[in-house]
Amino acid sequence: MEKGIYTLILRLDSDVDIVVGALGAIRFEKGYYAYTGSARGPGGLKRVERHLEVIRGTNPTRRWHIDYLLPYTHLEIVVTTKTEEDLECAIAKKIGSRLVSIPRFGCTDCKCKSHLHFSRSKVDIKDAVRSAHAHFL
Repeated sequence: MEKGIYTLILRLDSDVDIVVGALGAIRFEKGYYAYTGSARGPGGLKRVERHLEVIRGTNPTRRWHIDYLLPYTHLEIVVTTKTEEDLECAIAKKIGSRLVSIPRFGCTDCKCKSHLHFSRSKVDIKDAVRSAHAHFL
C-alpha cells in the first residue's frame, strides 16, 4: 500500500456541537473542513478507507479527533501526496495560513495549532488544500 499525507475535504450541512474526546465540546459551523493526516504507517493510504467507514457509519470506533466529526459530514474530495517524508505538519500549517484553524484538533502528538481547518467556501478550501499539497511535490 502506498504511503503519504492526505487531506479530507468535508462538508457539514448544519451547525453542530460535538464532544471531541479530551478536547471537550466544540461548535462546528456549517461549511467545509479540511483535515490533514499522515498515512505513512504499515497500512499506508488505506487509513483514508477507515475514515470513509466512519462517515458511512460502518466503523463505530472513535480513536482520533476526526472520528467524532466524520459521522456528521459528507466527503467532498481527498487530496493525497504520496511520500515517505513527514510532511503532515508542514502541509497542515500551509493550509492553516489561508483558512481558519480549529484549535488543537488532530495535533495532540505535535506542536501545530491545528490539523483541521474551516472555510465557508468550497472553492477557497479546495484551492488552499491543493496548493498546500502541490507546494511539497
